[in-house]
Amino acid sequence: MANNKTLDNLFQLVHALKRQLHEQIEHLDLGITPMHVRVIKIIHKMTPCTAVDIATVLERDKAQITRLVNTLIDKELITKIANPIDKRSSYLCITDSGMEIVKQLTVIDNTMQEKITTNISLDEIAVFQQLADKMTNNLRHK
Repeated sequence: MANNKTLDNLFQLVHALKRQLHEQIEHLDLGITPMHVRVIKIIHKMTPCTAVDIATVLERDKAQITRLVNTLIDKELITKIANPIDKRSSYLCITDSGMEIVKQLTVIDNTMQEKITTNISLDEIAVFQQLADKMTNNLRHK
């Protein structure tokens, strides 16, 4: 059984990563929150994508996702199109303005990936990814 140092290390890592990402996002002056950024990234990666898909990925309630989506629609970063299979739902698509943000976020992600993996071998990264996946599964399923 691991001691509490494991939890402390994880908290420090998550906090440092979130702080760096928040600073980078604020520097871009996008006028959106980190949670909006996560929604845009999900829509970009998952095609087609519905609000229910986002709620599932983020493990958030539909009302919160609806508010996030509506803000992004109001800012003209995403748009809705009719779902041809299910008339009760809509697909979410990134607008041209939203794609400009995706490009900026990709640069940030690449910079953060480089920074966080400096002086770490590919083997160490692979082991970390395996451990992180196991830990995440342990928290979700036990």
